[in-house]
Amino acid sequence: MADPRFFRRAGPISLQKIAEIAGGALHHAKNPELQIADVSPLDRAGPDDISFLDNKRYSDQYRRSAAGACIVEPTFAAQAPADMALIVTPTPYLAFARVAQAFYPEAAARPGCHASAVVDASARIGEGSEIGAHVVVGAGAEIGAGCRIEPGVVVGEGVHIGDGTHIGANASLSHCDVGACCAIHPGVRIGTRGFGFAMDPGGHVDVPQLGTVVIEDFVEIGANSTIDRGAGPDTVIGYGTKIDNLVQIGHNVRTGKGCVLVGQSGVAGSTVLEDFVVVAAQAGVAGHLTLGRGAQIAAASGVMRDVAPGEKVAGAPAMPVREFFRLVALWQRQLRKKDVKK
Repeated sequence: MADPRFFRRAGPISLQKIAEIAGGALHHAKNPELQIADVSPLDRAGPDDISFLDNKRYSDQYRRSAAGACIVEPTFAAQAPADMALIVTPTPYLAFARVAQAFYPEAAARPGCHASAVVDASARIGEGSEIGAHVVVGAGAEIGAGCRIEPGVVVGEGVHIGDGTHIGANASLSHCDVGACCAIHPGVRIGTRGFGFAMDPGGHVDVPQLGTVVIEDFVEIGANSTIDRGAGPDTVIGYGTKIDNLVQIGHNVRTGKGCVLVGQSGVAGSTVLEDFVVVAAQAGVAGHLTLGRGAQIAAASGVMRDVAPGEKVAGAPAMPVREFFRLVALWQRQLRKKDVKK
């Protein structure tokens, strides 16, 4: 059970309703109106809880679980304990995510502006928005309806934030337009100056960064990540993109929809990520490249060339995954030969 100090549970919810939320078929349910109180892991769930199985490594826990209900793939249905109701779906993890959101929805905004907030007279705050303690909202800024702006946030002059967006504590936003229903976590920096300058022995000369950042709808940006504004063209983060903590996005970068960038990865300036590209943890992508639709970059890779649509690369410099693991096997054989000679 989630800690009630931090999470508010919306249950109980009937099995029938949970099946509708999950988009699955209800099996082995003696009473479809049975009220389920909470979500829980397989090994801790009780008769009033629902769990899920998405990895066969946990099939033993599943067979021994006391959960009242479980979300599973069709292939696992026959292995369920006798008293366990099932919600059967080909995508149990996705279904569980929807069910867990139903039990623990995001907290709604508490309309109002804290007395310590500083809001410029020309700024516009939408109906039902929450402006936390010590927030600063600059001249001409617009915050949509139903937004949550947590303590210490700085919303710069002219910034636009769409309806239903949540900005975490101490984030700062400048030179940007943020879409609707985005989640921007604490400490994020959006719209900071791009890293652009002309090198000169007498002292490097900064190039003015005259673009903005455009964050499209339903984007999530993890804690302490940074997104630089463009140098002339804008930096664009596409619809539904998920950015983990401590990610760096350089100026003029453009991501398509549904991209995923994992913690401590970085993308240098003017690179394009087409739709559904995945950049794993600590990977670095050089500037002025194109990563094609659905490309996948393995953790700790260094990408120095374009990546074709759907291609999977690994290593530094990054290469097709099969080539990388052939090289790894070759290195291991060479090391074993050296050990034998010793």
